[in-house]
Amino acid sequence: MNKRIIIDPEIQHGKPVIRGTRVPITRIVGGLAGGMTKEEIMKEYEVTEEDIRAALSYATELVEKEEFHPLPLRM
Repeated sequence: MNKRIIIDPEIQHGKPVIRGTRVPITRIVGGLAGGMTKEEIMKEYEVTEEDIRAALSYATELVEKEEFHPLPLRM
């Protein structure tokens, strides 16, 4: 995954992107969440299926690292 994703302050204001592109990870994950197919994302953003997998893996790692706090019960 690290071979496919970079964070560079000079590219997209330091947001994680697919290496060799200016495509943010959020655009790929958001596209999938919005109903785009892998094939549509590959064509639209000129990325590979491996890039898409790396973006999803990156997002998964971020969610796993999140610290969750239960919401207070409302009465």
